[in-house]
Amino acid sequence: MKVTVNTLHKKARDGEKVVMLTCYDASFAQVMDEAGVDVLLVGDSLGTVLQGADSTLPVTLDEMVYHTRLVARGAKNALVLADLPFGSYQESREQAFASAARLMQAGAHMVKLEGGAYMAETTRFLVERGIPVCAHIGLTPQSVNTMGGYRVQGKTDEDAARLLDDAKALADAGASLVLMECMPAELARRVTETVSVPTIGIGAGLDVSGQVLVVYDMLGIYPGKKAKFVKDFMAGADSIAGAIKAYADAVRAKTFPAAEHIFS
Repeated sequence: MKVTVNTLHKKARDGEKVVMLTCYDASFAQVMDEAGVDVLLVGDSLGTVLQGADSTLPVTLDEMVYHTRLVARGAKNALVLADLPFGSYQESREQAFASAARLMQAGAHMVKLEGGAYMAETTRFLVERGIPVCAHIGLTPQSVNTMGGYRVQGKTDEDAARLLDDAKALADAGASLVLMECMPAELARRVTETVSVPTIGIGAGLDVSGQVLVVYDMLGIYPGKKAKFVKDFMAGADSIAGAIKAYADAVRAKTFPAAEHIFS
């Protein structure tokens, strides 16, 4: 059955976890689709995991359109969510719409943008024009230079309050999902209980509406040190399809993330 925004909201209301993975091509899209992954995120993380860059900043809109088209060809039932890359939406609401329209025309069903309450008006502008939006708060990789690196966000009371306000503003502006990256589990729980839309966590604890990982990370393909929130699901699996199904099953069974993957 085709996954839609309404499907995701119903899953959250019913207490069923939403399963999301990054995806960059048609072959992986087909495997994930058959494994029952709900959302395929065409992430600008392709800059680091596919292109070998040290951040997501060099990824262009043309590249995102290309990979979105590939994923859309392989996905039969999953919802395709595509990242708006750095520099393609921050200048104006009109720029954001033009960029998002290209991703939707390539086959995306929703776009994701990074940023806090200051992106609320852009979110509203897109939603009012027929483009569903996933908000992304917490660690926002496109802002890595202003954040001083890849660090857990929301650890102080002031920062936690700001992130909670960000989530509220973006949900009120019409965001269909709120993705939270590298945040204390307790803060992510508070956000989930506060906003009226599903929340997706990556390094944000168990008390969210769903989980996402970079597919290369959950297959054990990553350079250097493994991030705290990552689990290698390829270990013990007999195939990539088996590893992806094990991830989906663990998310739905609420056994992933476990205590060792969570920030306090």
